[in-house]
Amino acid sequence: MKKHNRATVADLLALKGQRQLTMLRVTSLEEAEAAEKGGIDMLSVPPALLGPAFREAAPSPFAIPGLEYGDYVSAEEYMREAFKALKAGGDAVYCAAGLQTIRRMRDEGIPVCGHLGLIPSKATWTGGFRAVGKTAASAFEIWRQTKALEEAGAFAAEIEVVPGDVAAAISRATSMLMISMGAGSGCDAQYLFADDVLGSNRGHRPRHAKVYRDFAAEYDRLQNERTAAFKEFAEDVRSGAYPAKGHLVAINEGELQTFLRLLAEGDGR
Repeated sequence: MKKHNRATVADLLALKGQRQLTMLRVTSLEEAEAAEKGGIDMLSVPPALLGPAFREAAPSPFAIPGLEYGDYVSAEEYMREAFKALKAGGDAVYCAAGLQTIRRMRDEGIPVCGHLGLIPSKATWTGGFRAVGKTAASAFEIWRQTKALEEAGAFAAEIEVVPGDVAAAISRATSMLMISMGAGSGCDAQYLFADDVLGSNRGHRPRHAKVYRDFAAEYDRLQNERTAAFKEFAEDVRSGAYPAKGHLVAINEGELQTFLRLLAEGDGR
């Protein structure tokens, strides 16, 4: 595999306040390859996607596999999976577990990206799937959690669906790389799901999503073409149009006649 110099944690932190970084959630090698060619800085990926094929497709982006909250219980389980992800080509891990777990991973040198604001796995504590930080008290709680994450050793945090002015102030006040998902350009990176960028989703689209293509319509078109092709195949079989002579293997006429004679005579001996 061709070697590439991709960004390290130190490189990303050095860019804080210098320029906006880009980040996408990708779930396939095709999306990863497109992100590589599109110049995306960072990728969120399922751990199962990592491996040599992933790094062939996307050698340059900084990859953050997600250790999904609830899939693991103890700090040891999180660390075991984190080391697997790093060995498979990840550069850091996403973790929404408790501070003790994040400290343990940081003590072992595992770069951790935490989560602030609307955390889907813990949304019941903040009123469900809606914006967080719209009051002074709520905004200050996000700041308190930011400092706690920072002190636990996280190098970055996704901050989701928080008012832009609040997120910008927090980003300026913390040393962590702040990754915005619907939290404005005052953060250090802008993060979207590839499904939203591509317009693959037919259901609810979050306010912060921006759709750049209409893959849903293309999928519909392809499905219609798929159905039409299958229907034509079935009709050809029923009518005898398929298989035609060109689809078959030929046999010399003399050999065929000899075979038919042997067949008629019995077992051919």
